[in-house]
Amino acid sequence: MREMAQTGMNDEYWMRRALALAELAAKAGEVPVGAVLVKDGREIAAGWNRPIGDNDPTAHAEVVALRASATVLENYRLPGTWLYVTLEPCAMCAGAIIQARLAGVVFGATDPRAGAAGSVFDVLGSDVLNHRLICKGNVLAEEARSMLRAFFAARRHFQANR
Repeated sequence: MREMAQTGMNDEYWMRRALALAELAAKAGEVPVGAVLVKDGREIAAGWNRPIGDNDPTAHAEVVALRASATVLENYRLPGTWLYVTLEPCAMCAGAIIQARLAGVVFGATDPRAGAAGSVFDVLGSDVLNHRLICKGNVLAEEARSMLRAFFAARRHFQANR
């Protein structure tokens, strides 16, 4: 995984915003992942996981935020933007991030099952793709991990008591 010690932005501030969005996903019964896309220090668009509610397997927080940002900026390319997401992007989201030409991604918790920023795959750090970006992980990772653990513990408890 490629990392940069400082992105020049307030990573914790934006990650806290992404965590708040993840709470919206959890309240809707979705896996609690939130994402916010930032350009020049201001929020362009945000998203949270909604594949169940939208009946859309691609409605991950990152893709929702990318789609909304492209609409706001009226461009399918999003140069100069940073995506803050509470969980390491999967391969699908990493591919979308590459196609959108983001400047960088900052994520919270690593994903040892599907992460594509170095945990399982390293799509975001690949030297063979046509776009390279800065990737920084483990920003407020414990908060993001705790939210995910609590969500899945509650889900297991509910299923065990059905």
